[in-house]
Amino acid sequence: MAGRVRIGTSGWVYPPWRGEFYPPKLAHRRELEYLSGQVNSVEINGSFYALQRPSSYESWRDQTPADFEFAVKGGRFITHLKRLRDIDAPLANFFASGVLALGPKLGPLLWQLPPTLAFDAEQLAAFFDMLPRTTTAAAQLATRHDERLDGRAWTTTDADRPLRHALEVRHPSFTDPAFLDLLRAHGIAVVIADAAASWPYLEHVTADFAYVRLHGSTELYTSGYTDEALDGWAERIRRWTAEGLDAYAYFDNDAKVKAPRDAMALAARLGLG
Repeated sequence: MAGRVRIGTSGWVYPPWRGEFYPPKLAHRRELEYLSGQVNSVEINGSFYALQRPSSYESWRDQTPADFEFAVKGGRFITHLKRLRDIDAPLANFFASGVLALGPKLGPLLWQLPPTLAFDAEQLAAFFDMLPRTTTAAAQLATRHDERLDGRAWTTTDADRPLRHALEVRHPSFTDPAFLDLLRAHGIAVVIADAAASWPYLEHVTADFAYVRLHGSTELYTSGYTDEALDGWAERIRRWTAEGLDAYAYFDNDAKVKAPRDAMALAARLGLG
């Protein structure tokens, strides 16, 4: 059976998109609704910067079509400030913040490591062991939140579903083959990051899905993708899905309003437009 394809952007709240991609005078609260009519997935990246609220996740869920899917970016408090150490409460807080309110629209969890964090197999294995692999396990983990989420925690799930995790790395030490072996052993997808040679480029499949982040072909966050480049990504995705893998691709080249247009162009190449 061929895998499913999800194409979208990393986030949707970008002032430069207003009047350029978003129609003039479109209410800001309707921007996600508008974008979700053009692509079939989006990365929630506000969750990287701060814990969101259940009401926000409920609103995002309700603004999008029934077959829409969200990837959710894990908090930088876990990855960048705590650097994956002593994260029992922060991880519980993250899952209690409302992630599970997305229900069947909850897709992969994205964990982005800072460029200063080097490969440490023992540390990563411990982190992977802490990650919940089902929504039921995530709900149980969420009940262990600390007092910061008292009165605003979401600790239930509407159904027991598998949870997937993807890891984006930025330190050159992750080119070690042992890193890929560790990901395969834990069923974690390595993020294939096209980032103008700023970080390691690891085009490998280490789980039952592929996860691509397109940060800019020649200039980070700014440059768009040519027809030839988009054709190449479409061909990769077709190959992965023919092998039975699901594929997720998100454009993060948002600075000059390239991301939504590139996402729509790639989706059209894959018959999703």
